[in-house]
Amino acid sequence: MSDDVAPEVPQDSSDSRLPSTQSSLLSASAVMAAGTIVSRLSGFVRSTLLVAALGASLHADVFNIANTVPNMLYILLAGGVVNAVLVPQLVRAMRKDPDGGDAYTNRVITLAGLFLAIVTVLLVVAAPLLMRLFLDPKFFTPELAAQRDSVIAFARYCLPQVFFYGMFVLVGQVLNSRGRFGPMMWAPIANNVVSVVILTTYLITIGPATGPEKQGGFTAGAEALLGLGSTLGIVVQFLVLVPYLRSAGFHYRPRFDFRGTGLGHTLRLGVWTVLFVVVNQVAYTVVVRIASSGTVDPTGGGGEGTGYTVYSNSFLLTMVPHAIITVSLATAMLPLLSSYAAAGDLPAIGRSVSATLRSAYSLVVPAAALLAIMAMDTAHVIWGYGGGADDYGNFAPSLALFGIGLVLFTAHYLVLRGFYALEQNRRVFLIQCGIGATNIVAAILLTHDAPPAQIAPRLVLAYACSYLVGAVTSYTLLAREVGGLAGRRLVRFLVRIVIAVGISAAVAWGLRELLTDLVPGTSTWHAVLDLAVVGVVYLACYLVIARLLRISEVNDVMALVTRRLRGRR
Repeated sequence: MSDDVAPEVPQDSSDSRLPSTQSSLLSASAVMAAGTIVSRLSGFVRSTLLVAALGASLHADVFNIANTVPNMLYILLAGGVVNAVLVPQLVRAMRKDPDGGDAYTNRVITLAGLFLAIVTVLLVVAAPLLMRLFLDPKFFTPELAAQRDSVIAFARYCLPQVFFYGMFVLVGQVLNSRGRFGPMMWAPIANNVVSVVILTTYLITIGPATGPEKQGGFTAGAEALLGLGSTLGIVVQFLVLVPYLRSAGFHYRPRFDFRGTGLGHTLRLGVWTVLFVVVNQVAYTVVVRIASSGTVDPTGGGGEGTGYTVYSNSFLLTMVPHAIITVSLATAMLPLLSSYAAAGDLPAIGRSVSATLRSAYSLVVPAAALLAIMAMDTAHVIWGYGGGADDYGNFAPSLALFGIGLVLFTAHYLVLRGFYALEQNRRVFLIQCGIGATNIVAAILLTHDAPPAQIAPRLVLAYACSYLVGAVTSYTLLAREVGGLAGRRLVRFLVRIVIAVGISAAVAWGLRELLTDLVPGTSTWHAVLDLAVVGVVYLACYLVIARLLRISEVNDVMALVTRRLRGRR
């Protein structure tokens, strides 16, 4: 039965406690969000410098695609096993083994290290063949020999990251299983610092790409500086964690006695999660390959093509609200859902998921709308420097459209926590198959014969289509499973949010046009002024309308912020 026609659940003792439970969830989420904000800010500095150095055309795609492949391959080959399978087993071994899980952990690290080392060597040797999976066939024509040579050189410099990504995640999860969560959260900042130093050195010694350079390959020195520097950042990110192992009470000693220790059983446990990761990465491989076609032909659009650099950087910026808001809420919500599942209280799962979805949407929806309105100014402030001074406008359409995908992805992401709490990983995998297939088909259809300037925006639309399928499917199935997700209340909430965001967006748009007339100009400071003034007015308008419409979720979040500010005084 659809939750839209399900009878209202009567208020009982557990339901009456829901508001206080949701308040605690919001408080826990705020703590986690603080660390994420610091990491994201350092990542923005890296992104700004990277576009300033390389621009956003073919020159940038040559490096960015090669530098992305190691992380994709790590996730494909080992990421699902490490995150979904080994961590629960590490915790179980700590609790049940007489040595506190030390022997089991030593075996896991040894086996994972050997596997990652062998795979990394093979990948480096096979780099020329490997890059054919991720690049448009035009890269392999004689006219683009220099660009092809550079992307293969970058791949060889960057592929050792596969080993260090794997060891970073594994050691980080060992620390997490022992209650040390901070190091893994902050270590990526060290990577960003290294990247900032390398990119600053690049800008000083080589300079930003301009003119024809933005369509060409790289010199051997530039390849070594960027490629080795990128890998150095991942190495440092891993090494930062190592001293914390000893302080957590763990001393690594290689163990090669793998037989009869339960590792085979461990690997079998996470088969559905591993397959989930594989489907994700297959779909993303198709997206990267199509994105590489957006800038591969410099004559198409006179360098105005949009490819992987535009797509990936727009995605990372749009995901900031997700990382700060949705992930924090989901992380805090999952233990609560698990306790409801263990008690067999399915209606409580539905109420909690619905409440968390409303809390997330009270922030994500207005953030997505504001980003769409201010996409050009945002792109100008973040990427309008050096090699990106003439390219930042290419980011605006993708930034604006990604807001749609963000709203749909938020619903899907939070609803999946309900399936995880119920341990229905097989169902999650099947849903992801539908999402991946939709993304691939939509990407191919939408980009077929598309002009170069529209490749990235159309890939963004494909992403939104895939998570429309994901959100509808996951919501419907979980609602049936738990007896409803408070659908009537959710609909009423969404109607009021749309009204509040719509009016606020109209005011913001009008104000932006007024500022353009009153204070004409195209400098970075004009963009900063637009963002500051329009952002403040938009936020104030949204909060006032939300209070008038009695959108309790917005008021709860603001009350939490107010309490924290008062506590600091």
